Amino acid sequence: MPTSGDGSVALPHVVLLPSAGMGHLVPFSRLAVALTSGHGCDVSVATVLPTVSSAESAHLEALFAACPAVRRLDFHLAQFDASEFPGADPFFLRFEAMRRSAPLLGPLLAGAHALVTDIALASVVIPVAKELRLPCYVLFTASAAMLSLCVHFPAYLDASAGGPVGDVDIPGVYRIPKASMPQALHDPKHLFTRQFVANGRELARSDGLLVNSFDALEPEAIAALQNGSVVAGFPPVFSVGPLAPVSFSAGEPAKSQSDYMRWLEAQPARSVVYVSFGSRKAISKDQLRELAAGLEASGHRFLWVVKSTVVDRDDDADLGELLGEGFLERVQGRGMVTKGWVEQEEVLKQESVGLFLSHCGWNSVTEAAASGLPVLAWPRFGDQRVNAGVVARSGLGLWVDSWSWEGEEGLVKGEEIAEKVRAVMADETARKKAVGVRDAAAKAVADSGTSYENLAQFVQRCRDGSVSK
Repeated sequence: MPTSGDGSVALPHVVLLPSAGMGHLVPFSRLAVALTSGHGCDVSVATVLPTVSSAESAHLEALFAACPAVRRLDFHLAQFDASEFPGADPFFLRFEAMRRSAPLLGPLLAGAHALVTDIALASVVIPVAKELRLPCYVLFTASAAMLSLCVHFPAYLDASAGGPVGDVDIPGVYRIPKASMPQALHDPKHLFTRQFVANGRELARSDGLLVNSFDALEPEAIAALQNGSVVAGFPPVFSVGPLAPVSFSAGEPAKSQSDYMRWLEAQPARSVVYVSFGSRKAISKDQLRELAAGLEASGHRFLWVVKSTVVDRDDDADLGELLGEGFLERVQGRGMVTKGWVEQEEVLKQESVGLFLSHCGWNSVTEAAASGLPVLAWPRFGDQRVNAGVVARSGLGLWVDSWSWEGEEGLVKGEEIAEKVRAVMADETARKKAVGVRDAAAKAVADSGTSYENLAQFVQRCRDGSVSK
């Protein structure tokens, strides 16, 4: 590798190690492209095949085809007996299989100047990197608020001495109610909880953390992490978001994609409600039908991405049967419904879209922020209530915190959904606040902006090759 006159590496080789799920893979892809195209890094991405979902496989193929500067490293996992965790989420199982294979990473890291691992793998990958004397950073793929919970939660559990989990007051940040925490964290023995706590304990030994957020979106959490309020002596935290979407221009768009884009382009300005609950969790049939009734009753145009299974490869249900007899016929022309993968960042840029009814996965939140599109938050799972709190605090949108999520009884009725959709679509103040968030996001990633400078500082550390003990 060539070096500069001061002995630092001119073109640092950075290896990225994402875990499973689009919520993890997408920010890693965006970071890879940002490092190669904007900051002069040599980047490799370690991947595991087969992926859990078809969406991940398609995304990786498109990334490597469109961005040849980003190289692929095949990470072959050790044998893993999933029967040890009967009924576990398939994505959590992949996390565990990758974690147990961490000792096999050595050959993939030969010649690297830095490793950026996924938060889901941090507690087992950081020790491997330390043994190799390789600087190891963590990309936290959720909000800075969620990162502050991850960092503080082990100490919270230690202080509770085995007592039940309640509300958590994070020093320098704010209180996260028990009802807003990932459901798995209520059970100390849950596979996810064990991974989450182990990762949180190990983060202090990393060389730094990158978070796909920006200072104006989460001022309290980012400042508290950076100034040591959450944990004294914590490694540097680089807010580098919102990471820009990757342009997959290679090849022609699929027919389904061109169909929905043509439909959106034909609609009046700010007339369409875009509805998507992400790639990770399905909604029950009863709740899907209430949502269908609500969209129909709202009177607004809509584009709805429907997901009825956890893993997309398993989704063969008929839309007409899922959503109720006659629904598709009644909304024909006014509503478009698809089960296919949608290029969400392109949808959010469309002038015709006026509202995003979202589960508040963190990628969706950052994309809405970059687009200046108001969000009607309906979190369903995991970190999404914490993220919905960020949406409400920042002015990006509205969160109806009484709406149920996975594991809670009760359906959100169609009439209430229709009422909230109509209210936010008509709320000019909400639109102006969302535009203000967009302007702050653009300022953060512009040259000399906080996120741009933070990413540049991270790259300089990779060039210098310093490693924490």
